[in-house]
Amino acid sequence: MNTEQALDVLHEALLVTLIISAPMMLIGMIVGTVISLIQAMTQIQETSLAFIPKMLALFIALSLFLPFMLGELAKFTENIMDRIVSIS
Repeated sequence: MNTEQALDVLHEALLVTLIISAPMMLIGMIVGTVISLIQAMTQIQETSLAFIPKMLALFIALSLFLPFMLGELAKFTENIMDRIVSIS
């Protein structure tokens, strides 16, 4: 494996990591922003008020996006295994 191939694998791994984590990060950011706006409007500064809705939203999002995330990871793993076989 030469440097170009190693960099290509690294680039692909970073891209897959971004694709897999994007739905969870976006939902966490959106829910956090909404909760922060509600806290700012009502002037209630309770940390558990922000934590519990975010955790529930992320749990629901994980249950919805898990098949997609596992599918992307499986495709990446198959691609890596195919590259390993083609090297030897």
